Amino acid sequence: MNDELKYLSRRAATGLLTRREFVGRAGALGLTAAAATTMMSSAVMAAGPQKGGTLRMGLQGGSTTDSLDPALATNQVALMLIRLWGEPLVELADDGGIDGKVAESYEASADAKTWTFTVRQGLTFSNGQDVTAADVAETLDRHAGEDTKSGALGLLRDIKDVRTDGRNVIIELNNANADLPYLMADYHLIVQPGGGKSAPDAAIGTGPYVLKEVDMGVRFVAEKNPNYWGDIGHAQTIELIVINDNTARVAALQSGQVDMIDRVPPRTAGLVARAPGITVASTSGPGHYVFIAHADTAPFDNQDLMLALKHGINRQEMVDKILFGYGSVGNDSPINSSYPMFTETEQREYDPEKAAHHFKKSGHSGSVLLRTSDNSFPGAPDAAALFQQSLAGAGIELEIKREPNDGYWSEVWNNKPFCTSYWGGRPTQDQMYTTAYLSTADWNDTRFKNEQFDQLLIAARAELDLAKRTQMYADMGALQRDEGGLICPMFNDFIDAHNDKVAGWVENAKGFALMNSYAPVRMWVTG
Repeated sequence: MNDELKYLSRRAATGLLTRREFVGRAGALGLTAAAATTMMSSAVMAAGPQKGGTLRMGLQGGSTTDSLDPALATNQVALMLIRLWGEPLVELADDGGIDGKVAESYEASADAKTWTFTVRQGLTFSNGQDVTAADVAETLDRHAGEDTKSGALGLLRDIKDVRTDGRNVIIELNNANADLPYLMADYHLIVQPGGGKSAPDAAIGTGPYVLKEVDMGVRFVAEKNPNYWGDIGHAQTIELIVINDNTARVAALQSGQVDMIDRVPPRTAGLVARAPGITVASTSGPGHYVFIAHADTAPFDNQDLMLALKHGINRQEMVDKILFGYGSVGNDSPINSSYPMFTETEQREYDPEKAAHHFKKSGHSGSVLLRTSDNSFPGAPDAAALFQQSLAGAGIELEIKREPNDGYWSEVWNNKPFCTSYWGGRPTQDQMYTTAYLSTADWNDTRFKNEQFDQLLIAARAELDLAKRTQMYADMGALQRDEGGLICPMFNDFIDAHNDKVAGWVENAKGFALMNSYAPVRMWVTG
């Protein structure tokens, strides 16, 4: 690299040159646009985070019916807000391991039935109050209580006892569980003063930011927590704007209204990526777009009807026409090859003859009602229309009801018997199955209740033989796939985008979009 390029790189890294200015001047020195962009990105990353400025996000998924109570978080906006102000005991690392948050360390007994988490020394909540082991114990108690509506309830049902000893929180389980730290990373389990029992929606936690303005379903403003213990949270202010319309969200990024967006529509992702100063990041992982039916509610408690629907969906067509290649074909399972103990099974194909056979055998007459909205996943109404067309090829009538975006997650999902939805996936099979398929799970949105499945799930937690545990998960997967209410046609890539006013992007597809929803607190404003 000649001296002039080095000089330009240093100025770009410290925000004295925009990406466009750098590319233009580097081009005059004979460098291609692609090479110049790569050089600038490397220089910015090497220079490290810059402090200050305002980072603006445009996100899909929020509504006026949302709550700041982490127990009730159901969408991307709610999760992103949690990442700003709160933290769980531990968090998933980029490499799939576990990093300490409120807990500085943890250890297990030899039989993996007793786990000890040590609270970080000197840690305070954003209101200045010291964080104690009792706050952690009360947090777990609130999410596991009889009257709780927490999305983490299913993860905590096997806890026998929680007690404290100084800075230690000791969790005793009824059954061994080698994956317990992964469960404690669940985003609902945010440590709050007194467990959040008196003020669950106060948004007081140990995170890098403090919420200053809240207009539910519209706009939020957070400012840097001056007493934050960690090394993330570089921008002074973060502004989150709810933009549920896909076209408007992309336009907001292109016009500079926001610096970062989630859910770039697959149809236009390539075009967006070609815009000056815009980077589109597509990351494959465990996220999946689904049709969920309550398997304990007529007519979906009829296995032949469910098999008719499963054989009557054209999965490849959906990957082609809804994801435009930004994803892969699903197989009516929430588990794909991103999980370490994944087992391949025979791919279920579109077969209108089999669909018609099972529909006739079910004895059902008339149409089947499916509810959908743009808020459930990008292109969901179009996916529902494709499903309607493929079922028509089997002589099955699908009625589609388009629901309002606002309130979809509180009024339709997990309430109505057949609707479109999405899952971001989880870091381990145990957590995914425990959250959504264990009979007692509060977020069992397909109402799948199978005693054999439950027994296998609990036994697998204590099985240290990898081959045996893998087979257990394969057996669980077969039960859920063949007898459950999940129709999973596709695994979606996370397609996010940001402009050249922010830097620090690191690929992370272990849980959710936007770097497992940590992008705004790990990235920084460049100038």
